[in-house]
Amino acid sequence: MESVAASIRAITPLGSARGAGARRHVRQRRARRSSLGAGLTQVPPAVETDPTAAVLAAPVVPEERRVCPSCGAPVGRGHDGTPGRTQGYCPQCRNPFSFTPKLEAGDLVAGQYEVAGPIAHGGLGWIYLARDRNVSGRWVVLKGLLNAGDEDAVAAAIAEQQFLAQVEHPQIVEVYNVVEHEGLAYTVMEYVGGASLKQMLKDRLLARGEYDPLPVETALAFVLEILPAFTYLHDHGLLYCDFKPDNLIHVADGVKLIDLGGMREIDDLDSPIYGTVGYQAPEVAEVGPSIASDIYTIGRTLVVLTTEFRGYQTRFVDSLPPLTQTPAFREHDSFYRLVARCCAPDPADRFVSVEELRVQMLGVLRQVVADTPGAGVTTQAPPSAYFEAPVVTGETLDWWQLPGLRPDEQDPMNTWLRGLQTSDPGERLASLRQAPQHTPEVILEMGRTALRADQGDLVSQAADALLAHDPWDWRAVWLLGLDALRRGDGAAAVDSFHAVYAQLPGEIAPRFALAAAHERVATDASLAAAESSYTTCLRTDAAYVVAAAFGIARTRATRGDFTGAVSAVSAVPPTSGAYSRARWMRADLQTRTDAGVPALMDVLADSRRITLEPHTRARLAVQVLEKALAARLAGDTREATLDGRSADEPTLRRSLESAYRDLARLTPAPGERHLLVDEANRIRPWSLI
Repeated sequence: MESVAASIRAITPLGSARGAGARRHVRQRRARRSSLGAGLTQVPPAVETDPTAAVLAAPVVPEERRVCPSCGAPVGRGHDGTPGRTQGYCPQCRNPFSFTPKLEAGDLVAGQYEVAGPIAHGGLGWIYLARDRNVSGRWVVLKGLLNAGDEDAVAAAIAEQQFLAQVEHPQIVEVYNVVEHEGLAYTVMEYVGGASLKQMLKDRLLARGEYDPLPVETALAFVLEILPAFTYLHDHGLLYCDFKPDNLIHVADGVKLIDLGGMREIDDLDSPIYGTVGYQAPEVAEVGPSIASDIYTIGRTLVVLTTEFRGYQTRFVDSLPPLTQTPAFREHDSFYRLVARCCAPDPADRFVSVEELRVQMLGVLRQVVADTPGAGVTTQAPPSAYFEAPVVTGETLDWWQLPGLRPDEQDPMNTWLRGLQTSDPGERLASLRQAPQHTPEVILEMGRTALRADQGDLVSQAADALLAHDPWDWRAVWLLGLDALRRGDGAAAVDSFHAVYAQLPGEIAPRFALAAAHERVATDASLAAAESSYTTCLRTDAAYVVAAAFGIARTRATRGDFTGAVSAVSAVPPTSGAYSRARWMRADLQTRTDAGVPALMDVLADSRRITLEPHTRARLAVQVLEKALAARLAGDTREATLDGRSADEPTLRRSLESAYRDLARLTPAPGERHLLVDEANRIRPWSLI
């Protein structure tokens, strides 16, 4: 029977493969938060505007947006050319409704707040701008209600103030008070200047004449910056519930979260649920909101910001748009993986916490910026919490050279594992079987040791054991990917590393491993995919430059693009320990290009300045001189010199003869050595003596 681990493929969330009875284990590793743009992309500061400019001259709610605040039925709609009413009674539930502003400029609310006028209409009613006469005339916002008789709406307003009395966070709008005026309730809030992301989308639409989504890196920068506010709320037992572009304000050089009327306590099972169709997670209607449903709204918001998401409230209300219809997904695969995990149908398959999401989103932003045309190599990225950097010092890549896994510091057997002395795979496996506890780190080490012992059945057993402990432990599938590479099964390795990449879209290591797997498949399409991923790795993290440069060079050479391969391997910096090997590979590749005799002589001269093993040096000299002589015989008459002499045909023949004899002396196999001597005799210039 096929093991559970072996059955997991890229399109299947890890935990879902175990069935509905699986429970999610939380294992978080925190990273440092960063400022707007994270130093990776530039977001212009918001333009300061006069608050009074936001006051609406003709405050009217469009008829298509008029719904009953009690039952949600359409109300106030016109027919037969007659405009709809702005107030009345719902024909379905008979509760009253009103879309008429109740406050006018100059009104004084609660003897303290002087109204300037309405500035917007929200989910719970009209929003007004006012000055606080008691606090230096500061600007405030008054949020009114659709219906004073709506007990749920009144309760939500009061709850908003009570919640926010506990909340003090620089990115969350401050609520000052809840007051009554002429029988109606108003929430008094901090006035936040700037524009909402929804307004930014509207402005871009007007400026361009068609839908103009935010660049992916800009949307990520905005959302990334507000995530600490979500973490703060969740840490204090609160859920936001209604995140969307309307509620994120770009102010100065930062962002602010507003409109917290739908917020509730995590363990609240009784209060009414407020959300927005198209953003709210599908399970909320049955099981209520959760941290996972807040994460869902974040993912949906990112999609709305970055693509013309038609049908997000109807056809695609519980799903993502197809890749073929979504340029942002096609151009930035890591971004697609990020939002796909945020919006996974099963809440348990989403990110465990907003902090985990933030760490991955920061990594995705790095990749998106790196994929921008003309992007160069970034500075050194922060160390991964999960992976070591790859150690590739030569032109080859095998499974054991992929990034190593960092130990989970919370595992109680780490100290015992560090005490294991033997490196022999058989002895080490025997010791691991006798471990006091078979914790995940012990099981993982069994799998790694089995890989070194070429025991694929034990690798599969270790993967199954890890998934039995935690169905979402992607390290099990990482082991399977390594084993597939060890066996030369590139297609299986692609499946495994795709699954890991889907779990950790912000990590570079899975993309690097995926590139290695695609390279092993070696079809035209897979080689193109490998080069694309290697290129992203090279541009995203300086720790991957060497390994990725060699990878790009290999994939291009396999496809016959030797000139492109030369360019790729030239990216290895002189400070790298692999620089000598890179220069040798560059020289070797140049002999396969259409370079003429002058260029080949430069290659030969350059190779003499490289520290190489004698046999490798002799073989390279033969390659260069063979190619140069062939070029001369084909009619290349361009001038070139070799050791101070003209690199004409006789000189090249004598040098090639000498190179063959040098290589023969360094070749241990008698048969091969004799063939090299024969070549030396054949190629030497004719003589009359």
